[in-house]
Amino acid sequence: MSGLTSNLYNIAPVFLQNMAVSAYGLSWRKRRFGGIFSEELKKFRDREQFSLHQWEDYTLVELRKLLLHAFETVPFYREAFKHNGIGKTEIMKLHLSDLARIPFLEKNDLRAFGKTTLLSSTLEKGGEFFASSGSTGTPTQILFSHAMHQRWSAGFEARIRHWAGVNRFTPRGMIGGRRVVPEGGAKPPFYRYNFFEKQTYFSAYHISASNASDYLKGIKRNQVEYMTGYAMSNYFLARFFQEQKLDAPKLKAVITSSEKLTPEMRSTFRKVYDCKTYDSWSGLEACGLVSECEHGSLHISPDLGILELLDEKGLPVKPGEVGEVVCTGLINYDQPLIRYRIGDRMRLGKNSCSCGRSMPTVEEIAGRVEDTVIGQDGREMVRFHGIFIDLPNLIEGQIIQYTLSSFEIKIVTNGHWAQVESETIRKRMRSQLGNIELQINEVSEIPRNQNGKFQAVISHLKRVEK
Repeated sequence: MSGLTSNLYNIAPVFLQNMAVSAYGLSWRKRRFGGIFSEELKKFRDREQFSLHQWEDYTLVELRKLLLHAFETVPFYREAFKHNGIGKTEIMKLHLSDLARIPFLEKNDLRAFGKTTLLSSTLEKGGEFFASSGSTGTPTQILFSHAMHQRWSAGFEARIRHWAGVNRFTPRGMIGGRRVVPEGGAKPPFYRYNFFEKQTYFSAYHISASNASDYLKGIKRNQVEYMTGYAMSNYFLARFFQEQKLDAPKLKAVITSSEKLTPEMRSTFRKVYDCKTYDSWSGLEACGLVSECEHGSLHISPDLGILELLDEKGLPVKPGEVGEVVCTGLINYDQPLIRYRIGDRMRLGKNSCSCGRSMPTVEEIAGRVEDTVIGQDGREMVRFHGIFIDLPNLIEGQIIQYTLSSFEIKIVTNGHWAQVESETIRKRMRSQLGNIELQINEVSEIPRNQNGKFQAVISHLKRVEK
């Protein structure tokens, strides 16, 4: 939303906010599910029957096609390929085992050149940039054309919803990063309704014991049949239902993403909703997808992106070993992401599953596990979507909670940090957590853990079990 539109939404009554959410949902539905969506959906479903040999042939053809396109139309890759002695002849002879010849695309490169030299000179229609969550620093900007968005949506429909026994028409409850309930001190209802997609969008920022009954009211009122979105936020909500002895309806599925799904979460969802949980991994970058089939295996979708799992020396890991995820997306020709270091880790599985699909598997999505921030009213949250968006001088940031009302944010900047940017962060934090004390400290670096990443959210508080 623009600033003016956002301000108007924030002061509108709930029924007008529901209308605004529905209007947005209608345009969003047309963008994702119009055009080539149905055709692409059939292709994704048909390819699930591929043998291992067919997958290898398909992936190699698509990879060569993407690399040739990048060499011919994307300045960033033309220079990178030439620097590494890769031309058209080498591309057409390249095999999957030769990917290591191509240099990594770093996240800082995507931030710096994503809107310039990483773009193709021949763009598809309807291109629009979307920002990643910005949970640890400056968000990346990913270009989605209409056709690319429909290809991605078809893959998501085929490999996530269909495998979980639902589809895009099934009424769903969503807990994500959008601020559909404007302020941290808002009153119920803590959800808004998207009529055209039968989507009840629940706030991720008001989940607490005292608010749980209102969330349950939204689930029942809008006849939600499955829950999706942030794994931790969905878990917090289900746990509050359990602790408050609230009777939640039986659901068809819980589909989680964004954070590591634990056995405790699966068990809680089973007890509360009497259904199976399906894990998944992707990202706004749309350069790879991992999803759980009906038999419980996590499969890589090779037609959406090539996923390399590499050790610290850049070599492929063996089954059972954890490796860094490096992605080469196969559906975005406007802004190709080739050997992109997305920042996540997975444990490689064995290529066999009782579902019969010859699609690679991973044993575990070893995703980021963040601490839980506890609000003064008992609400719990892990995701701080949008805190660091549109701050041009920020490189990365870390949120630390010391008490219910005392926080610190460590920031790494480019040396041109402005006071107005600090005030923007203060306003955003207080809109989520109310009247808090917040120190913003500029540091030269944020300490990393053993895998080279830092924890985006740290809390020194411990939850008191009910």
